[in-house]
Amino acid sequence: MNETAGNRLRRPHSRLAFGLAGVLSLALAAPALAGTLDTVKQRGTLNCGVSEGISGFSDQDTQGHWSGFDVDFCRAVAAATLGDPEKVAFTPLSASARFEALKSGKVDLLSRNSTWTLGREAELGLAFAGITYHDGQGFLANRALGVDGALELDKAKICVESGTTTQLNLADFFRANSITYEEKAFPNAAEAFAAFESGTCDVLTRDQSALYGERLRLARPADAVVLPDVISKEPLGPVVRNDDFAWFNVVKWVNFALVNAEELGISSADIDEALKSQKPDVRRFTGAEGDFGKALGLAPDWAIRAVKATGNYAEIYERNLGTGSKLAIPRGLNQLWNMGGILYVPAVR
Repeated sequence: MNETAGNRLRRPHSRLAFGLAGVLSLALAAPALAGTLDTVKQRGTLNCGVSEGISGFSDQDTQGHWSGFDVDFCRAVAAATLGDPEKVAFTPLSASARFEALKSGKVDLLSRNSTWTLGREAELGLAFAGITYHDGQGFLANRALGVDGALELDKAKICVESGTTTQLNLADFFRANSITYEEKAFPNAAEAFAAFESGTCDVLTRDQSALYGERLRLARPADAVVLPDVISKEPLGPVVRNDDFAWFNVVKWVNFALVNAEELGISSADIDEALKSQKPDVRRFTGAEGDFGKALGLAPDWAIRAVKATGNYAEIYERNLGTGSKLAIPRGLNQLWNMGGILYVPAVR
């Protein structure tokens, strides 16, 4: 084989190599798509999806001010990422609209009493950034029914919000126990409650935490009772899209930071003491040691900003749901692991 023929035979490979090199260089030169954290920083506002109104979780007063457990989590994320807990735009979302609003980019984060399930992550392209509230589905029954438990609800008319795990759990419970019921499904929580209040239904089913608030909204709260039965596991937590791991990490670690702050004894009232602490775990939390903020794309004091803005987990819970609120829901499972509950999160280290 002469040199000329050999060169001719090698030319296609050379062209292929050149082509691949060109594609690679173009790919490397192309600007990376902006992540959610960068978008939030550039916008200067966190867009947070919340419920349309659940007592203790997300309430809006007549002046338009939002408050509640889920609302405070949004503010903690805003404080950690933007340095200001007020830089949040709240979007009230129905159960049927919440996930599409997140997937479409209408909101950056969903903090809206949403249950973590396999289907929602695997089929909807979502990622739950941990659990903020361990709940379970229950029943609010008209006291005139004279029932003491869920197994006595045979043939009862039950109001439920459509398109929710609540609706699915309701069907599972009655089928598993070979009893019947008449389902009255409504497109949103407000209509389901109104139907129960008007007597269209004998029973309203929702997460137990929400039922305590719904009972207080009745004209005569004493006419209804929250039954003791819990028929499901409802791990509630913040949700993001599954295509941005960096943003998922930020939201997840804000969640963990609020719990760690309680465990470390860091509250909104003693931030100055925490900043002076010589304890290694506290110094890592405040940003005095380590470079964890940089790894997340945040300021060194990201965690302490969140706590200063909203308080630690205990403060958020007690103010909105516990002893400092009208609901007075015992912490139960939502107590720290070393205090009889199951709250247990990774450490900042």
